[in-house]
Amino acid sequence: MVEIRPKNVTRNARQLRLDTLVRLRWLAIVGQAAAVTGVRFGLGFPLPFGLCFLVIAASVWVNLLLRIQFPASHRLSDNAATVLLAFDILQLGALLYLTGGLENPFAMLFLAPVLISATALKPERTLGLGLLAVGSASLLVLAHRPLPWFPGQSFTLPFLYVSGIWTAILLGTAFTGIYAWRVAEEARQLAQALAATELVLAREQHLSQLDGLAAAAAHELGTPLATIALVAKELNHTLGRDGPVADDLKLLREQVERCRTILTKLTSMGQEQGGFLETVSLSHLVEEIVAPQRALGLDIEVIARGDGPEPMGHKNPGVIYGLSNILDNAADFAASRVTVEACWSPHEVFIEIRDDGPGYAPDILLRVGEPYVTTRSAAQRSETDEEDGGSGLGLGLFIAKTLIERSGAQLTLTNAAPPASGAIARIVWPRHAFDRGAAISPQGAPAGTLKEQGRNSHM
Repeated sequence: MVEIRPKNVTRNARQLRLDTLVRLRWLAIVGQAAAVTGVRFGLGFPLPFGLCFLVIAASVWVNLLLRIQFPASHRLSDNAATVLLAFDILQLGALLYLTGGLENPFAMLFLAPVLISATALKPERTLGLGLLAVGSASLLVLAHRPLPWFPGQSFTLPFLYVSGIWTAILLGTAFTGIYAWRVAEEARQLAQALAATELVLAREQHLSQLDGLAAAAAHELGTPLATIALVAKELNHTLGRDGPVADDLKLLREQVERCRTILTKLTSMGQEQGGFLETVSLSHLVEEIVAPQRALGLDIEVIARGDGPEPMGHKNPGVIYGLSNILDNAADFAASRVTVEACWSPHEVFIEIRDDGPGYAPDILLRVGEPYVTTRSAAQRSETDEEDGGSGLGLGLFIAKTLIERSGAQLTLTNAAPPASGAIARIVWPRHAFDRGAAISPQGAPAGTLKEQGRNSHM
């Protein structure tokens, strides 16, 4: 399977689709042609009609060339997209030069190419295009043809007012560019983080399916192996222990026993790990996420207490992955101890994971759980990247939060109240949602329909 790295996803998400840009440019061409035609023939204002349409025709030729040269699905490189948007700025500047400069109310269209760049290109390219737009507007303040007006009359705006229009273009370019870039960047990061979450879910589901396949293989192969063992035993009695193939028959029986041992391990593995819909108690769920950390020598205190019978829930690989991720994060930053507390009441079930480390930094605490917000230092991220090729990017807690909240729980990440120190992760499920896992009795008889169990399973 091809691994999708965040850097590759980011690069592909930024590339502008040619068909999108061409369609926008056709819309601009139609608007420019309609405006020039309406002013000349609708209002009767004199203007250099032929030169205006020559400038508009330049955009038409570029669009036709792009359509002929590339397929509609082609994605433009950053350089190509930058050149096209720069051409649009210069083409608009030439058209405004012929029709009154900044006195023309359509001068605000300088913002359009910068806005497109902010949503699809890197900030430094958007900055360059913004400077080009502001530079073109500055030249139009100093040099331009008269604004088309009624024959025999002239219309000239005061220089102060034109300067105000120039300032509006400058501020509008800066504000809309930054605003559009920020919104688009957050949308890209969220989409990439959700894609990473889906990959994690798919991986966990594949592992669960492998458990089922292992159990099925053990069951299906048991009968033919028993037949082979029986035939080998009969041949051993028929040919005798000292026959010419006695050694071969002995080897055959040994290999059959070996296969049986392997299948027994596969079956026990499936029983230990459980299937996707296995019902487990809250304490067993906690022990499953804690056991790997204990094997590494970490001091983990587990507290389990509650009011009434212990809740049962369906074993969900996504939730187990999310809880394990949070526990891993606590173990990484703990000074000496991590506490996992599992409690229940008639109304709710919660798991609280606490460590005695430094806790979240104040600037991180407000955004923790969002994509690409990491609590690790640059050195830690570099070391993690080298070890597992792409982690440490601030997606761990986001993925854990997404997977856990999909189960119907609410995840809260806070710091311990002074004078204590450390981070606290609290996961709370409504009791009725968690207890739906008990719909499967210990004997395996369903208490409700399979459709209801599939719909109501959360843990």
